Amino acid sequence: MSDNPNDDALAAELQGRFAHKLRMADGGGSDVLERLFAVIESRKGADASSSYTAKLFAAGNTKICQKVGEEAIETITAALAEGNGKTVNESADLLYHLLVLWADMGIDPAEVWAELMDREGVSGIDEKNMRTK
Repeated sequence: MSDNPNDDALAAELQGRFAHKLRMADGGGSDVLERLFAVIESRKGADASSSYTAKLFAAGNTKICQKVGEEAIETITAALAEGNGKTVNESADLLYHLLVLWADMGIDPAEVWAELMDREGVSGIDEKNMRTK
């Protein structure tokens, strides 16, 4: 666990800058997600009063899932009624909370990237039909 008090500030900065970094990166958008994931992982077991991320971990999986759902709804609402800027902000919040969920469940982002790479070049319709029901 990191003892650096700037970790939460870094996490907040990265979360707020997701969209810019992803636009600027040439196919390296996952780099910012990997860095944020490392900060999130460092908050596991930390004092819940020391960071928002540590507070989420302390609250448990149900609360983390609830936050992912809330952020998904806020992202959809922004997309339907509030424009691109708000949608970008809410999308960053959603990605952050999704990374917290993955960390809580022991899912490495590389597992998700591998799944996406496996699906690359496959029609969405074909991919969905290939899933086991």
